[in-house]
Amino acid sequence: MAYEEMGRAFSWDDEIRNDGPDYVLLPEGDYPFTVTKFERARFEGSAKLPPCSMAKLSITVHGGAKGDVYVTHRLYLHTRTEGLLCAFFESIGQRKHGEALRPRWNELEGAQGVCRLGIHEYTKKDGTPGSSNEITKFLPPPEPKAAPAPSWKQGSF
Repeated sequence: MAYEEMGRAFSWDDEIRNDGPDYVLLPEGDYPFTVTKFERARFEGSAKLPPCSMAKLSITVHGGAKGDVYVTHRLYLHTRTEGLLCAFFESIGQRKHGEALRPRWNELEGAQGVCRLGIHEYTKKDGTPGSSNEITKFLPPPEPKAAPAPSWKQGSF
């Protein structure tokens, strides 16, 4: 990324005025999304999952008139999470249900799909409650609609 795209540094005497974007919390539901960034990372392990490679995704969830939400989502490359990996790649159209897939990681940025969004409740460092959106499920692409059947039969005239 070029430095010009990242904005500029302030000097000590610069005027500031931009309050930043308003915080958006979308209601639970199904929304289209776009993968905006993909990073290769390493998960160091936990009580539930041993160490493994991890894909760290920055995802924009499109809420229409309600606004967009920016979510970080992690995909763990482990046999215990294989179903979650399959659901993600099916959602973005890289995989068909039931088929084997070798992921095309270099094609993730810009990929689009549909996800189910939930609300994550947590306690902030200052002890107050907080909430944020989280992706709870990746959904398969909608089935293509079949052409309507003709209302007449050949030879009926």
